[in-house]
Amino acid sequence: MASPGTQLAPRRVIAHVDADAFYASVHLLEDPSLAGKPVVVAGSGPRSIVTTASYEARTFGIGSAQPAARARQLCPHAVFLAPDFTLYKAYSRRAMELMERACPTIEPLSLDEAYLDITELENPVRAMRELVAEIREQVGLTYSVGIGPNKLCAKVLSDYRKPAAFNVASREQCCEIFATAAPRIIPGIGPKTADALDALGIGSLAALRDADQSLLARKFGERRGLELQARAAFEHAGVVQPHREVKSVSEETTFDIDIADLEELEERMRELTAELCERLTSRELRGRTIGIKVRLADFSTATRARTIEAPTNHYEYVADIAIELLREYAPAQPVRLLGVRVAAFDRGASEPDDEDAEPRIGEQLRLRFDRARVEP
Repeated sequence: MASPGTQLAPRRVIAHVDADAFYASVHLLEDPSLAGKPVVVAGSGPRSIVTTASYEARTFGIGSAQPAARARQLCPHAVFLAPDFTLYKAYSRRAMELMERACPTIEPLSLDEAYLDITELENPVRAMRELVAEIREQVGLTYSVGIGPNKLCAKVLSDYRKPAAFNVASREQCCEIFATAAPRIIPGIGPKTADALDALGIGSLAALRDADQSLLARKFGERRGLELQARAAFEHAGVVQPHREVKSVSEETTFDIDIADLEELEERMRELTAELCERLTSRELRGRTIGIKVRLADFSTATRARTIEAPTNHYEYVADIAIELLREYAPAQPVRLLGVRVAAFDRGASEPDDEDAEPRIGEQLRLRFDRARVEP
């Protein structure tokens, strides 16, 4: 209960939409003869990584970010296709236009994923059902939807029982539904943190919520420990803010196992750059500064950057410079984290706010989730 004089943040209704097997689905729409076949989208290099796989391919154990060579071993008869970002962008634009028409407050995260603040809609749940049905009919893509009082709830709910999921729940109901789920289902709790929690005997979200704070503080630090417990309780303050002036856009990843091989690092850099340039292209952003971030096994971090004359978002150009910077840096230890960014954009560029933006205070809405709806 809030103390006297405390101003409460407004209760929001947030939707997270995520296209099911987006890249593979686009190829199936372009070539219906692929229907029912295991389809894998991946580069052709010896160290290529799977970008996405159809649900038929996933039954063989193939998944995103898996080495393409391993995917070929798991399913030799799968159809392997090269990524086509021009095609993906065209489909994404059509779907996003329908979303923007239905809801003015939308925060695109990538070509196939977005948050929508649907608080002000007359019937938020019905509106989302109609929206995904319209996208399915007009574009051909199937979206999974999660609806909750904050971004964290919405994101986890949209991932539950995919494909074509449509799940609605309050924060308290999320705590119940996912009580026995592993902490790694929560964005912000990566494999290494999940393994560290396992080592402490904390293998579920309920256990993490109930864990002794001093135990978590000793292992992760007081601030991180409190953050982990807040996330396990599905508490999150981020709001959907469609636009802000952007200074840089980046992509980075922390590896499950530190990587020492330079060729593998270069391939991972290309994968990250592809994702980055996809975001830049979808927002028509071009920058003049290209930089990399490298965190070594001992947690030391280095950054390198280069500024060019003309702004760009061209994948091959950005990737070539990023790899040159990586080679020049020549990591002396195995690499724990790798990142790439583009900055110094044309004036007027904008992109979605980050998840940790502070909520704006406004009139509190008395919306209640009277019943959780969790559907396959």
